[in-house]
Amino acid sequence: MPALTSDSTYELANATTAWPFPVTYLTTDIYTNTTLNPIQASINDFLDKIPMPRWLTVVLFVIGGVIILILIICICVKCCRKSKTKKEKKEKINLKGVSGGSTTALVQPDVADLNYGSSKKYRGKLLYSLEYNTTQSELTVGIKQADSLKAMDLGGSSDPYVKVYICPEKDKTCETKVLKNTLTPVFNEQFTFQITKDSLMQSTVVMQVYDFNRFSKHNIIGEIRLQLENFDWKSIIEEWQDLSEPSKHEEGNLGEICFSLRYVPTANKLTVVILEAKNLKPMDIGGSSDPYVKVQLTLDKRKWKKRKTSVKKKTLAPYFNESFTFTVTFEQIQRVNLVIAVWDYDTVSRNDAIGKIYLGCDASGNQLRHWADMLSNPRRPVAQWHSLLSTKQVNSTLNLKRKVPMPPKMPFK
Repeated sequence: MPALTSDSTYELANATTAWPFPVTYLTTDIYTNTTLNPIQASINDFLDKIPMPRWLTVVLFVIGGVIILILIICICVKCCRKSKTKKEKKEKINLKGVSGGSTTALVQPDVADLNYGSSKKYRGKLLYSLEYNTTQSELTVGIKQADSLKAMDLGGSSDPYVKVYICPEKDKTCETKVLKNTLTPVFNEQFTFQITKDSLMQSTVVMQVYDFNRFSKHNIIGEIRLQLENFDWKSIIEEWQDLSEPSKHEEGNLGEICFSLRYVPTANKLTVVILEAKNLKPMDIGGSSDPYVKVQLTLDKRKWKKRKTSVKKKTLAPYFNESFTFTVTFEQIQRVNLVIAVWDYDTVSRNDAIGKIYLGCDASGNQLRHWADMLSNPRRPVAQWHSLLSTKQVNSTLNLKRKVPMPPKMPFK
């Protein structure tokens, strides 16, 4: 029997039972008792069966995994592009199917308006008429009706009205009445503009359809621009035309102002509250303004009473919330016009007028509607937003005379 080593003697001495097995079995048993995860053990067995070095096997598996990941990403990108292309084709087909339903006027666009009218969505169509009286130098624009207007309200409808003016002078702006909750309004209104034949050949008539909102900015649905030199004025012109996207080449808006009106007949009190303004035209070099508001009453085409708000520094969206009360009898309220003018205050130079709006007996469109709502709801304030017009336009329309003559004072006794 061979002699035992010291290590083997130690292991046999600590065993509870003498096992007649070689020492090599004991060393193998110690190796198998190490803590190995069953999954890891199976992976090791699988790698041992591959006839190549362990490091090379791991590298090949990593490269294969990266290639599979790249293939999956490429497939996903291709599918996304394919679905996007199908969606775009579907939208183009729908647009072509909608836009071919009405006849349009043969009007060549001006060079400045070559990029105008690229409408992506159908906005509706408008029936209008044009007539020019050479002897009286009058252009009559008739707004007949609209059809299939784009819905602008959450309920799927609109409150449309039409604004008409002539470029480039834009001395006069006319508005139709507002028709509630309809996409097929019938207006049947006519507006007359004084214009010579020479100016007519160089002018463009603009008809803009708006959606009325009392407490926010009125949203434009679409517009029609017609160069008047392209028409034969020997007969009345009447036709349908599709609305287009509003032109972006025209001078920007002057801004909007919100104010409330309240009239109490029993007390003969007219209260005007200037609430706020927004999107005002910048008048200073730094791109801002120092706005304030003048409130003026006119009686029988003559300047009568006026007040003004405080100045708000360096802002295009001032908040005023200032109230003014005037004594106006019920007989006078039928002959009064209210002029709201926004000015830019300058310390050194002369103050600049930003824009004006007027309401009253000579007003039309939204301005007349606001005034009528005030009269039909006595003792209740009626607030509304208005778009500012140019000072030249308002002054030429009102054509105010000198101040109202004051009654002579009674001599003291």
